[in-house]
Amino acid sequence: MYAERASRLTGAVVWTNTPTEPGPGRVLPDGCMDLLWYDGRLLVAGPDTRAYVTEGALGRWAGVRFYPGTAPALLEVPADELRDRRVDLTDLWPAARARRLAARVNAAPDPATGLEQAALSRAAETEPPDPLLRRVVAALDAGRPVAATADELGIGARGLHRRSLAAFGYGPKTLARVLRLQRALALARDGAPLAETAARAGFADQAHLARDVRELAGLSPGELLRRRG
Repeated sequence: MYAERASRLTGAVVWTNTPTEPGPGRVLPDGCMDLLWYDGRLLVAGPDTRAYVTEGALGRWAGVRFYPGTAPALLEVPADELRDRRVDLTDLWPAARARRLAARVNAAPDPATGLEQAALSRAAETEPPDPLLRRVVAALDAGRPVAATADELGIGARGLHRRSLAAFGYGPKTLARVLRLQRALALARDGAPLAETAARAGFADQAHLARDVRELAGLSPGELLRRRG
């Protein structure tokens, strides 16, 4: 069973998942990075460019999903180094430091609470996120063209691409596609017909929506919505 709640860390989400049946799962790209707990270990999920198919291991999982662009500063790793990857925190930090953090999380009343407190502590120790990154996400999520976004922010196309790689793990065009996918899924899951979903989410037409869902999620829109149900 999956459950989530808003975190006390701005923009972040705390979640838990306990699969009830063995078998692979599917994590869709969302522009985010996660700090994960499983079986006493801490891992980092990098930004995905396509659906990540899990191994389906039984047992409890917990995580903090960071707002797009905020995790690299907290975890001290550029997002593009973790694109489409899941790695142990000991591969990113000195082993002793990673073990200390894992011990703190494991000593908490529950792993999700421990992860959230760890994220809050890291945020208190680091500089606040660059506010420009949130503006990038807001503009692209509103359907603004990449070129117009770069001009409006005064950083140019190359500057936007460079910052996007480090913050989001990929260029702004990929981020825009991922955010558009999430907008479409939210609309469809609320009951909007696919043709209406495509128009409201910013696709050229329903066929364009279907192609993007297939490329990013690995399933047709119908298959994806049925799995949700």
